[in-house]
Amino acid sequence: MSETRDPRLTPARPDLADSRLAGVVAAERYVAGEPARVMAPSAPLRRAPRPEAGLDTEAVRGDAVTVYEIRDGFAWVQIGRDGYVGYLPETALGPADPAPTHRVAALRTFVYPAPDLKRPHLAHLSLGAAFAAEAREGEYWRLAGGGYVFAGHAVPLDAREPDFAGTAERLVGTPYLWGGRTSLGLDCSGLVQLCLETAGLACPRDADQQERGLGEALPGLDGLRRGDLVFWKGHVGLMLDAERLIHANGYHMAVAVEPLSQAVERIAAKSYGAVTSTRRLTLKA
Repeated sequence: MSETRDPRLTPARPDLADSRLAGVVAAERYVAGEPARVMAPSAPLRRAPRPEAGLDTEAVRGDAVTVYEIRDGFAWVQIGRDGYVGYLPETALGPADPAPTHRVAALRTFVYPAPDLKRPHLAHLSLGAAFAAEAREGEYWRLAGGGYVFAGHAVPLDAREPDFAGTAERLVGTPYLWGGRTSLGLDCSGLVQLCLETAGLACPRDADQQERGLGEALPGLDGLRRGDLVFWKGHVGLMLDAERLIHANGYHMAVAVEPLSQAVERIAAKSYGAVTSTRRLTLKA
């Protein structure tokens, strides 16, 4: 009955599965799932419903999710953006409506209790987080559900930043965080996903998924240009030009820029081995 599916993207456990998978995967029962939305500034998606469980990725405010179960303070969900399945804190979720109208374009911004920069802030939102704006009050957006965000730090939800390599450059120095995908901490594929999404490109979450699903294959390391992706088994970086690579990595423990040749030599010797592929993305007009 069951077929091989990527467990990261399959809302199925032996005891519970998405009703759309009935007849495809075996489970004790099937549920349709309920729509919800992340309302916390960010939320860790873990591989098990325990605070000490490994961090697979992060959801941010505005992310749509499908909730299949809530138990013991955790919600078992699938993130709409990239299909990732795991456990979010129940307290991070709210109603699915209203849908976001704007997203944060600054590296991060604050949520205030009033349209006044002198008031103590309530929270911060990272690059890419989204919110529903109810009205403009002076220089601030009033958010559905309460709070205010400086309007100059946000853009309409459908705004695009085509130079995704430039977005990556803005994130230089961001600490490395396994599973991270906010401007407070990033891993290699989280950096790529975040930057491509600001350009309006859908992007899988993990490096192996990105290597299989993004762009067109290139013949090798010659002739690379800005925006090309370089993959290793378990790692990915983004070219700034023909010679420089930007990547979130555990060697620097940060988003860093270095000569590609230097990275290739070090990674081959100490971690992920040889480059497995290079790929080129094309933005649609």
